[in-house]
Parts: sequence; structure tokens; C-alpha cells
Amino acid sequence: MSHDSLSLENFKGTTRLFPLPNLVVFPHVVQPLHIFESRYVEMLEAALADDQLLAMALLLPGWEPDYDGRPPVDPYVCLGRVMSHAPAKDNRYNILLGGITRAKVIRELPVKRSFREAEVEILNDIDPDENNPEVPQLHRDLVSAFRKYIPDEVIAEKQLSDILDQQSQLGTLTDLISYSLPLELSFRQFLLAEVDVIQRTKMLLDQLSRQEAQGADDRKFPPDFSAN
Repeated sequence: MSHDSLSLENFKGTTRLFPLPNLVVFPHVVQPLHIFESRYVEMLEAALADDQLLAMALLLPGWEPDYDGRPPVDPYVCLGRVMSHAPAKDNRYNILLGGITRAKVIRELPVKRSFREAEVEILNDIDPDENNPEVPQLHRDLVSAFRKYIPDEVIAEKQLSDILDQQSQLGTLTDLISYSLPLELSFRQFLLAEVDVIQRTKMLLDQLSRQEAQGADDRKFPPDFSAN
């Protein structure tokens, strides 16, 4: 997905929070979601009637006793736009959410509806200087590490091949790989919170190197459909 000013043209500084215990979404990716809890159906319908924006948030450990309430969330979130939606039976929806940008929760708003809302601050990536000599090698290292996790027939698919073979922006490539590969949930959240692209890429490469040394994970590529 492209990240441009039009993506946030209707953003007012506040948005709906969609907290889940098992999912971290990144900018530049498209996440399928199945919406079935009544509060999140209301949240989605409110978004569709307004700016189509939702902030995916990760519930902090210990959320279980208060899941139906307002358990704490990690302040670093991914602001996304509902790209498509389709009603399903029993007042449910299937949607595609496109990640737009990192953001940080400044404060939650007083309760007005069944879902949660918050004031959020947009966090822009700190991109490397275009003449930074580290960038080409980091790009090559990241593509090489990624290729070790996925079968040749998947790499051969045109869309994925284009991502790997062209000079994608390093921040975009890092986010796509962070989303796609078998990483611990807490580490994914750590990567989401890091706005320095060079630092984020090095953190990811270091983690993938450690995982390779420990043995391959058998998680399939691409990631599974996720439900709320």
C-alpha cells in the first residue's frame, strides 16, 4: 500500500480503537479481519459512516479478566483504513484493513459507545538519508533473510517477486517482512514502536539471524486470516 496524504485526509486526531490480544498490524500491509463481537460491529459501522479509520491495538498481558471491559493496550498502534467490507450472516462482517501509519495513543476518550476511542498522534518514520551507504546492504540482507523462510514457488509469484527484486523503500520492506514472518508477538510490537528505519531493520535482521541459528519455524506463508 502507498502511504500518502490522501490516506489521512479525513483524520481528525481521534479514532476508534480495535484492541486484540493476538495481532500486530503494520503499515503497508492488508489484514483480513472477521468482525463478529457486537461492540466491534458497531465500531466498524461507525467507521464506515465516517472516515473508515481504525487503530489496531495490542492488549497488554493480563487482559483476560477484563476482556469485555477496557483492559490496557500498548500505546503504539497501527492506524488503518477499511478498504473493503462484506456483510456475513448473523450480523457479522469480513473486512480488509489496510495499514497506513504508526501512531501513539495519547489518551482514551470518555465512554460514549460500546467501543473504545482515543486521541492518537501520527508517528512518521525516520527514513535514512538517500546517500546512506548502509541502506543497499541492509536491503540485500533483508531480502536474503526473507527468502530463507518461504518456498521458491511463492517467491516466483509476481507481486512478491516485485517487492523483493525492485528497490522497495527499506521501511516498507521491513514492515512487510515483519508482518509476514514467524516472530513473537511482543517482538512484532517492539518493531511497530520503532520509527527509526535503520534501527528497525537491524533489529529485525538480528532476530531473524537468531531464529535461523535456533532452527526454522514451520509457520506458513502468508499469515492466516484473523478474527476478533
